[in-house]
Amino acid sequence: MKRQLPTPPVLPNKLVDDFYLEDEVTLEGIKSENYDYSYARAANVLIRTSYLKDVTMQRTQLERIDCSNVIFEKCNLSNLEWIAGSFHQVVFDQCKLTGVNFAESYLRDCRFINCVADFSSFSNCNFKHVQFQDCNLENSEFYELTWKHLFLQQNSLTNSNWMHTSLKELDVSDNVFDRIMLSADRLNGLITNQEQALSIAAGLGIKIVE
Repeated sequence: MKRQLPTPPVLPNKLVDDFYLEDEVTLEGIKSENYDYSYARAANVLIRTSYLKDVTMQRTQLERIDCSNVIFEKCNLSNLEWIAGSFHQVVFDQCKLTGVNFAESYLRDCRFINCVADFSSFSNCNFKHVQFQDCNLENSEFYELTWKHLFLQQNSLTNSNWMHTSLKELDVSDNVFDRIMLSADRLNGLITNQEQALSIAAGLGIKIVE
């Protein structure tokens, strides 16, 4: 399969500091730093061509969010709920995403770089051109994931759940895990290193003799 890495966000030269959360709001060309929007609730939020740095949104609920051409840098989004969201050309750089819920969302041309995303959920998501690099994805959920061009590079995947997800041509060989949950009938074409193959076999109850 030809590698097609995510397309980066495109931001305007000039951004204004005018970020806020409320229902039906459209935020475009915004730069926001060092704000706290924790425990907020909003629906039908559109964020476009914007840059958020050191923004905190812990336990915030954003229903039907639509993000395009957005950079989140060093943000704390722990336990954020944005189920069934849409993310297009979005970067999460050095963000805390512990327990964040992306379930049933659509992600296209998205990158997660140096993020702590343990206990996060991407269940029932649709990925197209998505990259996770140097992230903690321990105990994360990728249950019934639909994907095309998914790149996993030097992440921790221990105890992550990939049940009912097709793994054909998915390369996990330079990631780390000692336990991982996979569906035996979806393993065809998964790319691993030798140590990982042994760990997967043991998890499936296969006894290996020397």
